[in-house]
Amino acid sequence: MASSNGVWGIEIGMSALKALRCKMVGDEIVAEAFDYIEYPKILSQPEADPEELIGEALQKFLERNDSDAYKVCMSVPGQSGLAKFFKPPPVEVRKIADIVRYEARQQIPFDLNDVVWDYQMMPGSTIENDLAIESEVGLFAMKREMVYRQLAPLDAAKIEVDTIQLAPIAIYNMIAYDRLHERVDNETYNPDSPPPSSVILSIGTDSSDLIVTNGFRIWQRSMPIGGNHFTRQLTKDLKLTFAKAEHLKRNAREAVDPKLIFQTMRPVFNDMVTEIQRSIGFFRSQNRKAEITELLVTGNTVKMPGLAAYLGKNLGFEVHVLDRFNRLAGDDVLSIPTFRDNAPTFAVCYGLCLQGLGKSQIHASLVPREIVVQRIIRAKKPWTLAACATLMAGLVGHYAFTERSWAKTHPDIWNTAAAAVDQMNSYSTQQFTEDETLNSKLSYLDVVGKEVSITAERRLFWLEIIRALNAAVPRTMYPDGKAPSPRDVPFEDRTDLHIVSVESQKFEDLTEYFTEEVKERWVAEYRDWAKITKRKFDLETVTADVGPTGKGWVFELRGYHYYNSPDRMGFEGMNHVRNSLITNLREKMIDLPDANGVMMRFTPQEVGLTYPLVLNEQKPVETVIPNPDYDAEAIAMAIAKAQADETSTVPLKLTVGSKLPDGTIIEAPVLTVSRLDFVIQVIWQENTLSDRLKARAEKEAAEKAAAENGETTDETTDETTAAAPDTVATNP
Repeated sequence: MASSNGVWGIEIGMSALKALRCKMVGDEIVAEAFDYIEYPKILSQPEADPEELIGEALQKFLERNDSDAYKVCMSVPGQSGLAKFFKPPPVEVRKIADIVRYEARQQIPFDLNDVVWDYQMMPGSTIENDLAIESEVGLFAMKREMVYRQLAPLDAAKIEVDTIQLAPIAIYNMIAYDRLHERVDNETYNPDSPPPSSVILSIGTDSSDLIVTNGFRIWQRSMPIGGNHFTRQLTKDLKLTFAKAEHLKRNAREAVDPKLIFQTMRPVFNDMVTEIQRSIGFFRSQNRKAEITELLVTGNTVKMPGLAAYLGKNLGFEVHVLDRFNRLAGDDVLSIPTFRDNAPTFAVCYGLCLQGLGKSQIHASLVPREIVVQRIIRAKKPWTLAACATLMAGLVGHYAFTERSWAKTHPDIWNTAAAAVDQMNSYSTQQFTEDETLNSKLSYLDVVGKEVSITAERRLFWLEIIRALNAAVPRTMYPDGKAPSPRDVPFEDRTDLHIVSVESQKFEDLTEYFTEEVKERWVAEYRDWAKITKRKFDLETVTADVGPTGKGWVFELRGYHYYNSPDRMGFEGMNHVRNSLITNLREKMIDLPDANGVMMRFTPQEVGLTYPLVLNEQKPVETVIPNPDYDAEAIAMAIAKAQADETSTVPLKLTVGSKLPDGTIIEAPVLTVSRLDFVIQVIWQENTLSDRLKARAEKEAAEKAAAENGETTDETTDETTAAAPDTVATNP
């Protein structure tokens, strides 16, 4: 792939090979060289061999010109490929590729793997904030087989092609740069009021391309009529050979009877005008706002006398022949008679050079991707080889230095030292092993020593907490220590709480237990307890810095009671638990012995009990329990004795509540009572006796100092710590 700023634009036509070489000089396009090689025969003639004729023309081109130092852009006929233009919906620019791929599947009637295709957004597309609002996309495609067929002659001549473009698109690039550049560069395209359009008619040998463009949008169509149709008409009507008819067509004015020549070709003139009118009519049906102002004609057929005038008269447009290029410099080429005589046929070559120099509006290319990748790899091979050579040199140098270092550190030199090192390493390993064994024994002895030498205070922790929890459970003191009969004291009048289980769990960090959910539950429970027991409750004080920290235990007490009579509104059910057990866990003084066995009183908080919480809020349920006064054996014996008495009138079946002669009352075997089950949790953090006494002494000293200074202390803790009576009064 050439790197020069010069570009060859090559068009392999049906009657001649045309080539133009241009380069950039500042901002100007300058023509450096050209070539026009006419074939001995037109390629479409039956006796012509296209492959041989094109090959000979390319060899002649290479003999006259150098192509290795320049980029090469070639054209293919418009009917060999596909050019479609569509308007995508408003979409992000990065999604245009996906839409084009979908459109390609719809528009291209072949498998995409068998097609070389490319796309490009047309000039004048409106893009705002990376969003294509009003845009048009051009889709260009060609069968892969056809691409390789077009490349075959140039590959045989060893000419590398950098760009392949459709001939109509190359003509558009030329018109947009050479004639419409001020409009394309300076104006904004308005689809509701488009600028005037120009019709470009490129008359080829066997077909013609019709392009309609306003600089921003393109519409193109290939027509099956060209210069050969005039020649064939002459051969048919005047009974001439193809060569003589071609010569007569080109030199009609010098013929013996020019009028006869033009009358003979008139049907072809009419057919061409009809095809052009049909094409323009179809274009106008799709673009009703378009305005056509001129017709530009290119191709060597325009040199036929009277053709331009005939087209202008019958089509009603101002007709111009593209025999000069406004923005192409290079008088050394443009002034050559051969170039001036064939200038109308170099429009395609000019457009190809513009694309190769990066000055075209459409820069899509139909060169197969595999060829592009192959050339990129080939271009990088020298650098790859240089890098590999450098790497090999580095490895050789590294090996040389390594070999030199190895010679200095040969094992034979260091055997004695290595043996000494191994011996010392073995000794060191042995010593480390013994050290680890001794450390393990020391750790074990430390643990045993701590367990053996633990203070007397810590050994009493569990005895103290069990005594504290036991003291918190309210009990009814009966005179003889025996529970009365249900007839004397019904179950619903008994304030006893029956604890069925006590469980505990240790937490290294109590914040894992006292979560936000538990905190909200505890605050709500504190509010309910304060309301029932008529204690002061300040939400701000209660919730300030609330929550235990550090390690501790959570005790869970499960139990039940029968004190659920609806006649005791406010003191029954769960309120009874709060009024008794919860109050005791918060306020009841606990008697514990000191080091000398003297009983001392401590608050639950001093012992380490905090944050009592009713875990479940339930209602009493009717439950059947055994009647403690029911003695089936005594009743059976009394009944047997009464029935043995011949004078007895005791019936065989007795009802509950009836009396036997000996005064025995028939009791029901079971009783139906209202039972409430509850679950209480409380936190316990270990607090030794010495720590309790120290804290109490500090508090008393602070209160004494405040009293001497005439101040009052207003200490608040997480919970109320005021002392309460030993027993909790329960309102009957």
